[in-house]
Amino acid sequence: MPARDEITRRTDSGIEVRAVYGPADLQGWDPAEKLGEPGRYPYTRGVHPEMYRRRLWTMRQYAGFGTAEATNERFKFLLQHGQTGLSCAFDLPTQMGYDSDHPRAEGEVGKVGVAIDSLADMRLLLEGLPLDVVTTSMTINATAAVLLLLYQLVAEEQGVGGQSLGGTVQNDILKEYVARGTYIYPPRPSMRLIVDTFAYCREHLPNWNTISISGYHIREAGSTAVQEVAFTLADGIAYVEAALEAGLEVDEFAPRLSFFFNAHNNLLEEVAKFRAARRMWARIMTERFGAKDERSKVLRFHAQTGGSTLTAQQPENNIVRVTVQALAAALGGTQSLHTNGFDEALGLPVERAAKLALRTQQVVGYESGVADTVDPLGGSYYVETLTDEIERAALDYLARIDELGGAVAAIEARFVQEEIEAAAYAYAKAVDDGEKVVVGVNRFVDDDVEPVDVFPIDPALQRAQVRRLERVRAERDAAAVATALGDVRAAARGTQNLLVPMKEALRRMATLGEVSDALRDEWGVYRPG
Repeated sequence: MPARDEITRRTDSGIEVRAVYGPADLQGWDPAEKLGEPGRYPYTRGVHPEMYRRRLWTMRQYAGFGTAEATNERFKFLLQHGQTGLSCAFDLPTQMGYDSDHPRAEGEVGKVGVAIDSLADMRLLLEGLPLDVVTTSMTINATAAVLLLLYQLVAEEQGVGGQSLGGTVQNDILKEYVARGTYIYPPRPSMRLIVDTFAYCREHLPNWNTISISGYHIREAGSTAVQEVAFTLADGIAYVEAALEAGLEVDEFAPRLSFFFNAHNNLLEEVAKFRAARRMWARIMTERFGAKDERSKVLRFHAQTGGSTLTAQQPENNIVRVTVQALAAALGGTQSLHTNGFDEALGLPVERAAKLALRTQQVVGYESGVADTVDPLGGSYYVETLTDEIERAALDYLARIDELGGAVAAIEARFVQEEIEAAAYAYAKAVDDGEKVVVGVNRFVDDDVEPVDVFPIDPALQRAQVRRLERVRAERDAAAVATALGDVRAAARGTQNLLVPMKEALRRMATLGEVSDALRDEWGVYRPG
């Protein structure tokens, strides 16, 4: 065994961790500058003065599979068991702007989320849900504007006006080019669609979060915690700059920006990450963009436990991982939280796993004591030092991205992609070499494997979905749809806010694929170099 002073420990971001931290580590450290008070600039300690003492974070469980009817049933099940907000996943054809009968949709309809082709599907998805009470988060990007407009149309049919609607569309296209791949159009016209969504919601849906700038998928692609903060905030800067260039005032749209982060297993690094991100964004909005409205400076975020950390081996171990990650999110001050099912390395969560994941949040919230005081780890010599280290390393990345011309240029130059790929390779090698222990995978391995129920996918689902789509096309006014889609194309060529003609086309029963094709016709598709 090496001597104690020869042991080197590092966080998942490679930050060296010393054996002991003490007052000397914070010598010259100004609490007023670094911490402030909860609910006040620079928001290191949280975005609300009392945080969870007054109300716990919103507990969301991701649902979305198969048909709109099946997802609607899961929504109602979760609400009955104490969930306080909805979160919806969409299948790959919906994410990529293809209808369920498109050749590229074959075998993917309803597989990783719910299939939504038209207003008819959205009506079924939201049937019987109190849209004026519940908030809904939709994980959708390239087609975010389409899904948002369909949601608004159903709400209007139910008599719920835009002033009463609350929720979030992810709508973060930049991370798609570096992490997930569900992009359609090239980056620059995609940015226009996002800015048009900002402007449309400012007027019609003032309480809707117009974007959830996502570090989650950056982390899932293999980034470190530092890279997750840096690349997410770089994307946020790019969205703010695009909105300003389009003529919006910063305090008109910035209060509705939100963020989406991952929660991984290194408990204290994750807590420090959330605190550093909040402080950095407050300073960026104040010093770089001159925001005056305090709401523009607040980094509000949703967190989800780390899907990529879950293992198919010994899947029950994932219950413990998810609990640690949920604690990190709560200690770090999240506004809402999704906890993964223990079986998600195998497939979509079965009902038992989804319920247990929700109960995990409830135990953390009501039984652990973490909600009793604000920022419980604030002032810890280690946590404060680590918060500073993460901020310093992330600011170095932001400086490099600025030198490249901003996030869009850095993506086009493949800088961000290559940094993430290098981090993912280093992590995989550490696991393969045994330097990074993953219980049940490279240590404490069991030979006996107990079977786990896997969520079933009905092969008849696609056929039923296509039949409904055919009925929609047969029963609608085809001439009115064609005219409305022509208006979408004209808006794409011009400067009109795209969401206005898109909404009219969807009201007339144009499909998601048809609206997406209208924009493809004008903008083309993105093909990475």
